[in-house]
Amino acid sequence: MIRVLIADDQALLRGSFRLLVDSTPGLTTVGEAGTGVEAVALAAEHRPDVVLMDVRMPEMDGIEATRRICGDPAIAGTRVVILTTFDLDEYVYGALRAGASGFLLKDTPPAELLAGIRVVAAGEGLLAPTVTRRLIDEFARRPEPARPLPRRLDGVTEREREVLMLIGRGLSNAELAGHLGLSLATVKTHVGRLLTKLAVRDRAQLVIVAYETGLVEPGRLR
Repeated sequence: MIRVLIADDQALLRGSFRLLVDSTPGLTTVGEAGTGVEAVALAAEHRPDVVLMDVRMPEMDGIEATRRICGDPAIAGTRVVILTTFDLDEYVYGALRAGASGFLLKDTPPAELLAGIRVVAAGEGLLAPTVTRRLIDEFARRPEPARPLPRRLDGVTEREREVLMLIGRGLSNAELAGHLGLSLATVKTHVGRLLTKLAVRDRAQLVIVAYETGLVEPGRLR
């Protein structure tokens, strides 16, 4: 059973999300939060598998709440999916840097939302290619120099660097397999090793590492 915490300042939306989740086999709601402060407290109390987190909330916004939840070692298994009505670059970048595993708009079709919850609960990153492209553009606009490559990628093999670079460019596992001429199982093994070696939570965080180390050049998607 995948346990979900819903954090949104609108009671009507919380109720709608709860009804959707609780009516789906294999999913259950463990709590509702109307503020960022409540979201952090309830996450620590219930230790959900997935938090559906609104960006704009009173007392503490969703980005800061995500940062606190993802930074708490006591609930390291909890994943956060950011939900917002605003498709803005600053939210995408801020959410992923805070540790979120996914980013969806509130008008996402119910079936896609439920699929996203399952994907994130399984440890994958919910990062669509369109989000990846916006993230690349965001890095291109930022003046900070990329971090030195060896410092973040020590111990990563040449093949793993190639896989990381392609993940940063938005390729799925199936696309990676075709591009590199590898089996899907081998690609999954490489991705798993990258997660371990780089000490990151999921695929979305691998994208961040690929850009911040300079392994992927902003603006080049293929």
